[in-house]
Amino acid sequence: MSTETKIAVADGILPAQAIRALADAGGILPSEAFGQGQVQPASVDLRLGTRAHRVRASFLPGPGGAVAERLDDLTLHTFDLEKGAVLETGCVYVVPLLERLALPAHIAASANPKSSTGRLDVFTRVIADGVTAFDQVPAGYSGPLYAEICPQTFPIVVRKGSKLSQLRFRRGDPRETDEGLRRLQAEQTLVSGGDADIQDGIALSVDLKGDGTGLVGYRAKRHTGVVDVDQPGACAIADYWEPVFADRKQRLILDPDQFYILASKEAVHIPPTHAAEMMPFNPLVGEFRVHYAGFMDPGFGHSAAGGSGSRVVLEVRSHKVPFILEDGQIVGRLVYERMTELPDQLYGSDLGSHYQAQGLKLSKHFK
Repeated sequence: MSTETKIAVADGILPAQAIRALADAGGILPSEAFGQGQVQPASVDLRLGTRAHRVRASFLPGPGGAVAERLDDLTLHTFDLEKGAVLETGCVYVVPLLERLALPAHIAASANPKSSTGRLDVFTRVIADGVTAFDQVPAGYSGPLYAEICPQTFPIVVRKGSKLSQLRFRRGDPRETDEGLRRLQAEQTLVSGGDADIQDGIALSVDLKGDGTGLVGYRAKRHTGVVDVDQPGACAIADYWEPVFADRKQRLILDPDQFYILASKEAVHIPPTHAAEMMPFNPLVGEFRVHYAGFMDPGFGHSAAGGSGSRVVLEVRSHKVPFILEDGQIVGRLVYERMTELPDQLYGSDLGSHYQAQGLKLSKHFK
């Protein structure tokens, strides 16, 4: 059966069953069969291959360029990942992935770090041959995929099969309009807190009031031990993080090049008909980065999937200068995109999802 007959004709984000159909039709070419849970409600996890390249600098291949050719020029040394290896902070690595693509002409893809990757402050981007932008795979692309990995705060242990990034497949332009978002907000409450700020997406603000103890976030420690990305619950919070408490003015001064975990003030709801993505913050209103890992699957925060009250965890880093965040300050916008069809699985406890119904929460590696 062809890809055309297996995938719904409407513009939208492909759900899990369409991703599996795309793979069956040869649009995704894993060198090893998908593992359990690798296909998510609106994305597929990408797995590291067997070899890693330590490179001089980040790069893009550019039009007509091949990543492999650039690696021949830029690689400092190559090492095996079969038994695991440490990736050091401040270094740039490129790893061929176990998944290749042979996309139909009407299907494009985009990548983002997985939630746990972002919360570890691991800067991860996907590269394809001939591209001029990270994390973007054009419609009809046929070729290999690579992960560029740069741990910023914690050294990490990875191995063949480790999953740091995820890929979302898109047909056409399924972005929901502001009018559509207002209708969904009125009918299904996409974000809590009354009137939503809707303009090119839905605004999210930062919570610096905190819980009953005044806890508003965590600041990463420097010079810690390693974090094994495949070992949940193996690291003690106190060894890696300092708690951050609300001050009397309910504000936080971000220290330059320090990494913080904070939370949104609003609870967020992604209905089964849509997927969402946290867009980069506008640098014109502050030199800081919020939310490395932007994908949110259908069912996140959905009551029927056990997610009522789910807030967005914010991965925050200020650049160059100290910056003051105030309680309730807008720090990003959620863009919603329509699904081509309802997914046959939703983000939630039935999938072993770690961050459903979350408040302020570190990655799954800490206990």
